[in-house]
Amino acid sequence: MARSIRQWLLAGVGTLSLAAAGAIPASSAAHQAAYPQARPTVADYAQLTSSQTPPTQAQCASVGRRCFSPQGIQAAYNVGPLHAAGNDGRGQTIAIVDAYGSDTMAHDLHVFDQAFGVGAMCGEEGVTCAPGMPTFSELHLQGSPATKAPPSTSNSPGQEDKSAWALEVALDVETAHAMAPGANILLVTTPTAETLGVQGFPQMMAAESYVVEHHLATVISQSFASAEGAFHNAQSLENLRYAYKAAAQNGVTVLGSSGDGGSAGSLKTPVGKGGSTLADPAVEWPASDPLVTGVGGTNLCTDPGATGGRVVDSVSPPGACQKAPGQSEIAWVGSGGGYSSVFAKPDYQSRALPAGSTSIGAMRGVPDISLQASPSTGALVYVSLPPDGLSGLKCGSTPCSTGWYDIGGTSLACPEWAGLVSIAAQINHGGLGPINPALYKLASDPATYAADFNDVTVGNNTADASVPGYSATAGWDPVTGLGTPNAAKLLPDLVSAVHSS
Repeated sequence: MARSIRQWLLAGVGTLSLAAAGAIPASSAAHQAAYPQARPTVADYAQLTSSQTPPTQAQCASVGRRCFSPQGIQAAYNVGPLHAAGNDGRGQTIAIVDAYGSDTMAHDLHVFDQAFGVGAMCGEEGVTCAPGMPTFSELHLQGSPATKAPPSTSNSPGQEDKSAWALEVALDVETAHAMAPGANILLVTTPTAETLGVQGFPQMMAAESYVVEHHLATVISQSFASAEGAFHNAQSLENLRYAYKAAAQNGVTVLGSSGDGGSAGSLKTPVGKGGSTLADPAVEWPASDPLVTGVGGTNLCTDPGATGGRVVDSVSPPGACQKAPGQSEIAWVGSGGGYSSVFAKPDYQSRALPAGSTSIGAMRGVPDISLQASPSTGALVYVSLPPDGLSGLKCGSTPCSTGWYDIGGTSLACPEWAGLVSIAAQINHGGLGPINPALYKLASDPATYAADFNDVTVGNNTADASVPGYSATAGWDPVTGLGTPNAAKLLPDLVSAVHSS
C-alpha cells in the first residue's frame, strides 16, 4: 500500500508553483528557466484505513510500521510540561507554505482533532468560534481551484487540479497543530503556473515575502526542497534570498526540510524529461541557506503508546529500530545532509561544537537539528480525497481513498519543529527571528547540550549507493545536525540564548 512520493514526482506529477499576486506574471516564465522543481519532502505514505477511526498499532505493524499519535510524539520529545504550563503556541501564527492547498482541509482537521482529542480551532469544520480560540485560515493568492479527479478516460494525473498535494497539506497542518495546539495556522497557497517547474521557487519566495511584510506570522514552515546543484548558478539562489533577509529583519523564524534523498541530490531539467542523480554529495535548498534552520530526520524508536515520557521500544517494527536495541532514535537514511557548495560556513557554525562532532569545514553544514521523519515511524494524518481516489497516488494496485495515512519524510519534521518554535515565541512574547545562532550557542556548552538535545549517534544517510553518505556521530553531524529536542528544556533556554547570542 505504500508508495514513495518521489516516484510520482519523477513521473511528472506534483511540480509545486506558487504565484503571489502580480509578483511574476506568466509571461515572464521563459526568463525563469534557471530554477529547478521545488519538490515536497514527503518520502513515503501508506493508507491504513478508510474510516474516520485511526488505525491500531497492530494495523500499523502489519505493514512494518509504528504509527505515532500526537500524544506519542509529545511524550517522545518532552512537550507535555510545556503544554501543562500553558505554553502551547497561543498568540503566535505558523505560516505553512504549500502549493494548491486543500479544499477539504477544514474538514480533515476536524476529524483529526476529534480523533485524538486535540483542541479545536476556529475555522475548522463544525466548530463554533470562541474568544481565545486559535484560528485556522487560508490565504489563497490568485485564487483556489477546487480539487477534482480527472475523467476516467484521462491519462492525466490531475496535478493541475492540485489533487496530488492533499497529503502534503494535511501532513503540514495537522502535525503543526498537534505540536502547538494553541497557535494559529495560516495555510498560504496559490494555484500552479501554466509552465510547470519554472515559476515555483520565485513565486514561493514572493508569497513568503508577502507574509513577512504584512506581519502575518512569526514562524514559516517550508516542506519543500531542491538540490543546490539543480540551480543554474549561485546567483540564481541569491536572487531568491530576499524573503529570508526580510524575515530576519522582522523577527520571523524560517525552517526548511533538509530533503529525503540522504546525501544524494537530483537534477531534473526540463520538467517531464526525467532526472539524474548528481555525482557528488549534495545538500538541498532552502535548508542549506544560512538564514534558514535546516531540519533533518530520524527513526523514532520509542513506544508510540507511552504518554508519560520517552520509552525505548526495540521490539516493534520497523527493522531499523529492532536492529539497534536500546536506541531511542536512529538517523534516518533519507535525512538530507552534508555540506553546501554555495554558502560558506556561517559564524554560528564556527562556535565550539559538542564533543565528538563531525568537523564542519569551510562550507555550511546541513542540517541544524532534526525530528522524526522516517516513514516507518511516521505520524498519522487524516486526508479526504476525490471519490475515485487521489490522482496520481496508488495504494497497492488501486487508487488511494479517504482515510488515515501514516506519512514520513522531512516534511513531517519541519512543521513539527515549526510548532515547537511557535511555543518558544509565545514564551518570548514575540517572534524569535533566526534561531541558528542561539541553537549553536546552547550546543557549545556541554551541560546545556546534554540537557536540551537528544544526541543521535547511530545510523547514516547513504540513501544512494553511488553517492558517499555520512554517519551520525556524537554532537553535530551531517545527518541529524545537533540532534532532536528535549522540548521542555530546550525551548526556554532557546529564548534566553536568542537574546544573548
